[in-house]
Amino acid sequence: MFTGIVEATGAVAGIEVSGKNITFTISSSISSQLKVDQSVAHDGVCLTVTSIMDDKHKVTAIDETLKKTRLTDWQKGTMINLERSLTLTSLVDGHLVQGHVDAVAVCENVTDANGSRILIFRHPEEEYFITVPKGSVCVNGVSLTVVDSGKDYFSVALIPYTLEHTNLKEIKSGSRVNVEFDIIGKYVKRLRG
Repeated sequence: MFTGIVEATGAVAGIEVSGKNITFTISSSISSQLKVDQSVAHDGVCLTVTSIMDDKHKVTAIDETLKKTRLTDWQKGTMINLERSLTLTSLVDGHLVQGHVDAVAVCENVTDANGSRILIFRHPEEEYFITVPKGSVCVNGVSLTVVDSGKDYFSVALIPYTLEHTNLKEIKSGSRVNVEFDIIGKYVKRLRG
């Protein structure tokens, strides 16, 4: 479980393909502090650390994960948002995030709002892909507040701090992102049938 508050950014330092799996080597300021078997959100995708080498760590994504995320877009040098899982004493400054990506969304528009940035994302229309204005959504592992939403789109406003400290600053029209919809909204929708 995560909060969607990015702890650090890292970069893809290596990619190894083995059958349908891909192992990524990630270089980051927190890699040396990680432990093997630890769950870490990588752009919102919960991946298990398999090895650590100084300022780098490795994670492996299986076929199911690769199909549901944008990890196949990663190349050497791609900037990654990182967050370690929360503990029972952690502050939940964002919202509860599982690290289980629901869909890949595509940025339709980026607008400079004189100090902030408005992004509009389009996603597949599914019954449990729910957003509501002022609700929460997780984009590339970042907890964000929804500005506007519909059955297959939502928009968010990014403050300068978020732009400076995450890879969301690199998003432009046509960019693909990992999206996890709010778990509470999904359960409420399921219970209401």
